[in-house]
Amino acid sequence: MIGFGAVLLWALLAALTVATAPVPPFQLSAMSFSVGGGIGLIWIARSGKGFGVLRGVRWQVWLLGIGGIFGYHFFYFTALRLAPPAQAGLIAYLWPLLIVLFSGLLPGEHLKPLHILGALVAFSGAILIVSTSASGFTTASWLGYAAALACAFIWSGYSVLSRRVGDAPTETVAVFCIAAAVLSLVAHLGLEETVWPESGTGWPAIAALGLGPVGLAFYIWDIGMKKGDIQFLGIASYAAPLLSTLILVATGLAVANWSLLLAAVLVTGGAGLAAFAGRQT
Repeated sequence: MIGFGAVLLWALLAALTVATAPVPPFQLSAMSFSVGGGIGLIWIARSGKGFGVLRGVRWQVWLLGIGGIFGYHFFYFTALRLAPPAQAGLIAYLWPLLIVLFSGLLPGEHLKPLHILGALVAFSGAILIVSTSASGFTTASWLGYAAALACAFIWSGYSVLSRRVGDAPTETVAVFCIAAAVLSLVAHLGLEETVWPESGTGWPAIAALGLGPVGLAFYIWDIGMKKGDIQFLGIASYAAPLLSTLILVATGLAVANWSLLLAAVLVTGGAGLAAFAGRQT
């Protein structure tokens, strides 16, 4: 349930990002990751363990965390620049399915046919959500599609391998976020023009992003991947695009249609199959 809290926070990502317009992606990433990493550093400083908890953390953990968190966002933003957003988003959302498949390689994990079926059913729901505005894949955007596929493999790999380094403290995520903020700033300075929020909601939205979807979410996702039901969390992650779309509908930024209802049934059904398979195990 702690890990699923990250999915609920990620459902707010689209609506909050819209509110930050016209801030470019890497600048927004640098600002929000600074907030997310900052609250982590405050948490470490105020905890009884202090920064000593970070001593002895293996270099592989730092490479995994920084590469996973920054790498995913770098390739995701690149994919949206080079390919149609709907199609690129659909490819990127292969990561929950890949988490389910990769989890079968972990020691002590049992991947059952119902897990795979549930992941495929939930993914079909994501297809309905993301591809509603799609007009077909274009061959001219193949670099963007490749970047989106890289997103899926990077985030699923990061999530599953987090289980393998379960002895690494969750406090390391604060450093991951700070490093991602620095690297995002470098990418911004090299690729974008600095633009500040224009509306009164822009700055609060950036703060909310850093506190939630680009902050707390990564800490509790780390806990979920290390201690939770990894197959269920992978499939339940498809609730993120569903809930995100529902929030956009509620705020008037999107229009409800029949495909949204069917997607809700598919995503819920896929997660139900995974939960049933986990109960059997």
